Amino acid sequence: MAKHRYLVALGSNMRHRCQGAPPAVLRAAFTVLDRKRLRLEAASPILASAPLGPSNRRYANAVAIVRTRLDPPELLARLQGIETHFGRRPSGARWRARVLDLDVILWSGGAYVAPGLLIPHPEFRKRAFVLEPARKIAGTWRDPLTGLTIRHLHTRLTRPRPALRAHTSRHP
Repeated sequence: MAKHRYLVALGSNMRHRCQGAPPAVLRAAFTVLDRKRLRLEAASPILASAPLGPSNRRYANAVAIVRTRLDPPELLARLQGIETHFGRRPSGARWRARVLDLDVILWSGGAYVAPGLLIPHPEFRKRAFVLEPARKIAGTWRDPLTGLTIRHLHTRLTRPRPALRAHTSRHP
């Protein structure tokens, strides 16, 4: 069945009228990602994270590996349809509260560039809320631009860094 494998990031920070709180929204989204020419191969644990930007609501985040014959633009259209089904409005402001956000992070075909879709996702290397759950189910996947695995990218992002020491001058 599957021609391609995709790593998809899921996020929610609003209750859904039927599904409930954000973690329940993500569990329901996992179910939908296993229908109609999509096969859910793996789902990460759901974690809570601080919002980016002006939103005050905490997010529930996870990632999924999805198998499908759909090419990247077709998958993007399917994911946007799922977001709409869950109540997301296309005119929603960036980084604001949303019932469901689905982003294509990586795919088995390497890099992909088209209007409205860049794979790998341009920001994923800077986002612990994507890399943390991704390392649990796709730790050996490689970023086609850096050649680094998800596990390496996560370590680079989250490793402790030495504190900067103030330079003291002995000159008067």
